[in-house]
Order: sequence, then structure tokens, then C-alpha cells
Amino acid sequence: MARPNRDGLSPDQGLLPAWTASGPPLAWKATGIGVGFSSVAVAGTRLYTMGDTGGAQQLMAFNRSDGKPLWTARIGAPWRDEMGGPRGTPTVDGDLVYAIGTEGDLVCVEAATGKERWRKSLVRDFGGEMMSMWKFSESPLVDGDRVVVTPGAKSAALVALDKKTGKELWRAAVPDLGPRGKDGAGYSSIMISNGGGVKQYVQLLGRGLVGVRASDGKFLWGNNHVANHVANISTPIVKDDYVFASTGYQTGSVLLQLAKSGDGVAAREVYFLEAGTLQNHHGGLVLVGDHVYAARATARASRSASSSSPARWRGAATSGTRGRLGGGGVRGRQPGLPLPERHGRADRGHSHRLQGEGLVRDPGVKDPSWSHPVVLDGILYLREQDTLYAYDVKRH
Repeated sequence: MARPNRDGLSPDQGLLPAWTASGPPLAWKATGIGVGFSSVAVAGTRLYTMGDTGGAQQLMAFNRSDGKPLWTARIGAPWRDEMGGPRGTPTVDGDLVYAIGTEGDLVCVEAATGKERWRKSLVRDFGGEMMSMWKFSESPLVDGDRVVVTPGAKSAALVALDKKTGKELWRAAVPDLGPRGKDGAGYSSIMISNGGGVKQYVQLLGRGLVGVRASDGKFLWGNNHVANHVANISTPIVKDDYVFASTGYQTGSVLLQLAKSGDGVAAREVYFLEAGTLQNHHGGLVLVGDHVYAARATARASRSASSSSPARWRGAATSGTRGRLGGGGVRGRQPGLPLPERHGRADRGHSHRLQGEGLVRDPGVKDPSWSHPVVLDGILYLREQDTLYAYDVKRH
């Protein structure tokens, strides 16, 4: 979701309580976005996304009211692969937009025109690398006067830059976290925590979870248990002194509690959920109250889910509105699912009723569907590769 606190929750109320068999009415449809899995960031009268089109990887702006294109800005080279295209979603901060391309190109452009202000290369400028083959995928974090990103290098796992100029403020070195996973950045995005009374940036790297102090990038804590050897993808959930994270490939989920320790912070593992209980592959973890909602498992593991499993529904990307959940799945149609409460027990006490079937894609559209849905001001935005759909989900 295009939300400043990155929680995947929409503030909307007064939405349709249920969908008809044909789904909600289509407000507009925009084409020409290109290949990619980026979702949309919505701000003011414009919305922003990314795609491989016109021989380059592009950052694009559209009119929010009708989907008409406003401008494009080149990020870098396209990813010429069967399942290529950008993965991250742009970040909007006032009159500037930030985006990271799959080759690690970080660009800052003017929101109104797309004119480039500055750029950096996570690879060339910071020695960045990914843990595996699917390239850079994060959404930059803007925090106050800085933008924080994840090159994934040993000496520069995270870096903070002046958001107006791109000047380096600090780089965070991370020690060896353990044997699980692989060196490099994961596919997650950074979260802000004040756990243990210390403002810090929490990220899921190739070797696991880390926290670094926001003021200077000092390494505070790490957790290797939740890392897998293929791809650590889901953005962690942060609440108070707690951090919840989940990865796929037969790994599982972890809840950490952060506490002050000397001049730093210690991370205690409260519980670990094995893969059979909860492993989230592509993200979309949503915290509603004290319950986490998410898609369960990788595509391989999800086949074994049965009606007796705590995870009764399966999708791939979950978002929440007031009292409702929505999701995007591998085949383009799905809801979300109920998952465990804070103490690691499967929550069987809630009844969840499907209130709208998935929207069926246009025939011939390329698999898979990984772009996260966005709901704002009564409009549901769904990116399906080259096409962006806007559905009216307001209760009239």
C-alpha cells in the first residue's frame, strides 16, 4: 500500500460490503505501463508506478482521476527476462519521488514533471549486491531529511542519503549473522522502529533480520533464524517493541522483542513458527489489532494446505481496509487469509467470510500476478503487468 507507515492498511470506510458476481464497476483502465510487478503509490492528484517499456525501465506518473499518462522518467536498463521488470514501488515525499530499478539505480525526480534531481547506483557507489538472481526490489524509505536504502554490501548493508541532494550521511556495516541465508540484500523494504527506546531501521537482508541505529547506522542486533537460502522477501511488521518477519522456502516466521541493552538494543526471540504453521513468500503481511494476516507458504507448499489448516485461504499479496482483507495471487484471483496471533497459536476463534471473488484478468495476460492491491478514497487499484485497473468499491 502507498501508506507513509508501510503497514498495508487503508484508511477507507464506507466500502462495498460485498461484490456482485461480476465484481465492482470499473472506473477506468490504463495500458502501456509495461512489464513489471511494481504496485502504485498514490499522492494528491497523481499516482506513480514503474515498468519496462520503450526499451528502458521507467518511472511513470498518471492522472489519478482517469488514468491518463502524465510523464515518464528513465531509471535504467530494462530487465530482459521472461519474468523481468521492476518489483519495487515508488516512494513519494512532497514534491519528490524516489524509485529503485532492478539494476540498483536509485533515482530522485520531481513529482510534477519527472525531471531528474539526482541519482545513485547501489552497486557502483556502495558495492551493493543481491542475495540471489531476482535483482533489487525495495521501495526507498524517506525519513525526515533522508532517504534510506539497502545496497546489501558488507560495509554498506544500509545507507542513508540526503533526500534533496543524494549526499551520503552514513553507511551501516553488518557483521556475520550466521550460516542461514546468503550474503547481500533481500527483497524487503526498510521499516522504522523505536523498539527498546532507540530509533532504528529494521530490514530483512539475505542473512536475516537486522536493526541499525537511525542516527548513525550503528549495527544494533540481528537474527539469522528466519533467513532462507533462496529469497527473503516480506517486509517485517513493526509494532512497539516487537518485530515479526516471515520467509518462504520451508523456513517459517519469527517474533522478536527488542529491549534496551547498554548503549544498544538486544533482540529476544519470543517464538518461531515452523514452515508448516506459517511461511510467507511474497509479502503482504498485515497487522490488524494483535492478529497477523498474510498469504501462507510458497506456491509449492500451499498445495498441501487443507480445510483443517489454520490458513484456510491462500493468496500472494494481502492488504487491509476497515474490517476487510484483500489479496492478489499467482493466478490473478484470490482473497486473503487469517493467520496466527501474537503468541504463535493459530487463531481458530474468528470467522472469516468471503465477500467478493477475485477479479478475472484479461485473457492472455502474462503470469504471475504479484503487484499488491491498493485501496484509497473508494478506489481499488490493481496492476496487472501492462495494465492498471481502477475499480469503484465505494458504497453508494
